[in-house]
Amino acid sequence: MDETGGDRPRAADWRLVVEARLNRVKADLAALGPRDPLDEEGQQWRRTADDAVAVVESALAHRDGFSPRAITSWWSGWHIERAWRALHEAEIATVAAEPGLDGRLPSLQARVWANLPDEDPRRRALEELRPGEFPPRVERAVVVDALRAAFDNSDSSHAGARALRNKLIAASVVLFVLNTVLGVMGVVRPGTIPLCVRAREELAAICPGGPAPAGIDLFLVQLLGAFGALLAAAVPLLRRRPSLSPYVMIGYQALIKVMLGAALAVVGVLALSAGVVTGLIGITSQGALLLWAVILGYGQQIGTRLLDNYADRVMHRARPLPEDD
Repeated sequence: MDETGGDRPRAADWRLVVEARLNRVKADLAALGPRDPLDEEGQQWRRTADDAVAVVESALAHRDGFSPRAITSWWSGWHIERAWRALHEAEIATVAAEPGLDGRLPSLQARVWANLPDEDPRRRALEELRPGEFPPRVERAVVVDALRAAFDNSDSSHAGARALRNKLIAASVVLFVLNTVLGVMGVVRPGTIPLCVRAREELAAICPGGPAPAGIDLFLVQLLGAFGALLAAAVPLLRRRPSLSPYVMIGYQALIKVMLGAALAVVGVLALSAGVVTGLIGITSQGALLLWAVILGYGQQIGTRLLDNYADRVMHRARPLPEDD
């Protein structure tokens, strides 16, 4: 369920990224050298960075084990987002603690450009900033405001990705319950949901499980519809590139495809049974009927393609901002 277990937290992609950037922050803090007692603002920023580093380390060491609290933590994602927000604050404080910005400015601008629109006044102020033109306090304020705005957008994207993941899970659970109820109903009362098809009135009915309605009909159609949906999900799964986003969507996208494919297969075969497409599709054998269940399950890809595109955009926005470019 999560990246925890054993005597210590297991590594996950987001942890590796956070740990790497945390080590960079620690190195940058160490490179600042001894504290300047005359630079009170710089000392305050160092203390802020130290406090944020401690929060990140605590979030990385967080471990609930298998418990109701672990489920709540995983669902809310609080330890992931707490680690990222604290890391961002540590990075901002480390930059603000430096006496000069000459060497940092290109990197800072790259970070801000990644998450702020062109018309944002904080981005424009950073673009127009020339080191030495204003007092250090003013330069720090411009940099801190721009970085905080960029990181706030990034952190909000993390929350958006988590919300989408939770919606996918909830929808999958609802579809699973619905499919299960329908399947059990078909077992208890075969024929309640008519899935048998007649090519012509004078011919015998063709049912998914044989020549007559059977308890296995609904589950068989659902299974083949899920199989068709899984075939549709296989290509995106294979083509998906690794992501360093705190949340991974592809598994939940595949799950909802499978559940939706099972449901659409039942609806489609029910439409065939009702004669909605009489004259367009001729079902002459049990194999043909089962093949259509697979095709109908695969057909969910038409609708879920929009979901895939939306999920890709959400994941793109939730990617970690570059450290330096």
